[in-house]
Amino acid sequence: MVAAAGGDGRRGVTILGSTGSIGRNTVELIEARPDLYRVEALVANTSAERLAEQAKRLRPQVAVVADDSAYEALCAHLAGTGIAVAAGAAAVVEAAARPAEWVMAAIVGAAGLAPTLAAVRRGAVVALANKECLVCAGSLMMAEVAKAGATLLPVDSEHSAIFQVFDFAQADRVEKIVLTASGGPFRAATREAMAAVTPEQAVAHPNWSMGAKISVDSATMMNKGLELIEAHHLFAMPEERIDIVVHPQSVIHSLVAYVDGSVLAQLGSPDMRTPIAYALGWPRRIEAPSPRLDLAATATLTFEAPDPVRFPALRLARRALQSGGSAPTVLNAANEVAVQAFLSRGIGFLDIAGIVEQTLEATPQGSLESLEDVLAQDKRARECAWSVIKRGRGF
Repeated sequence: MVAAAGGDGRRGVTILGSTGSIGRNTVELIEARPDLYRVEALVANTSAERLAEQAKRLRPQVAVVADDSAYEALCAHLAGTGIAVAAGAAAVVEAAARPAEWVMAAIVGAAGLAPTLAAVRRGAVVALANKECLVCAGSLMMAEVAKAGATLLPVDSEHSAIFQVFDFAQADRVEKIVLTASGGPFRAATREAMAAVTPEQAVAHPNWSMGAKISVDSATMMNKGLELIEAHHLFAMPEERIDIVVHPQSVIHSLVAYVDGSVLAQLGSPDMRTPIAYALGWPRRIEAPSPRLDLAATATLTFEAPDPVRFPALRLARRALQSGGSAPTVLNAANEVAVQAFLSRGIGFLDIAGIVEQTLEATPQGSLESLEDVLAQDKRARECAWSVIKRGRGF
């Protein structure tokens, strides 16, 4: 494990994606405990003004924007502060490689793969909020974690829940793991109603406050499919021993079933600050301002099987995991393109899964031996998905 920056005993941290939902929650927790943490680097995509505001409060060594066009604005906002400024994809990777003991990997999508690998390769403690890293390059990522002696801490509430109740010393005694899903805003909607869904309706999650892309994934239940693939890699669990159950109250965040019939679950209010705090404090726990769970007030917890007809994304994710190789990379890339097209009102809500399925069928697939292989396959899949969209819309 790499050493914390500085000699005052505080843990050095870097936040990749500091202006997004996960990043802002991480900043809040760090600001509450300046005695425990010092910030090495903050990285954002395009939000120069928000990034500068965070940097002025947290005083990192460097602030980085991935978008080159935001560089001048960031320089202007941070002029005279003594905080170094950089921009571009290479600068993001360099920020991840800086000497912080703990790195929050919260860059959304395949764009987070290279910087997350950079942090892993130097043996950092990586809090993984980017599920696409394991979906696109799970075998490669886990091999690099083992090689570098890095620590991968899941931040998704479901995988954090499993991590907290999974007996790694007796992994062979685990019968299965169960991912819970809220079911999203259209859990009880008909296919006809779902066909008319708008982007505004799709991002209005009933329980969680998330970014637009993740909220749409929740609405299609593709997020649960991606989480299934992520869980396979994190816990070395075969696909057939990973179940998914719809739990609308989002109180039980996931479960682990053992061979003796015991089922252990982690519970909490639906607040991402809880799993972030768990990862930030690991191996100790730190305080978080999350609402405390009141089971008497909750009163009822319900569960149901997901509907494979109304939510075909789950079937597609299982198919990709079973196929292996580059299939999950294609699945993720096609989904990102389709969600982008939906949010831009170029396709309908129900078209998302159809575009993913057609892309999986049309994109040649193979093994992935390197990051370059992953990125090349991601590029091919995106091009294919856009072609599918254009053909379907008559562009």
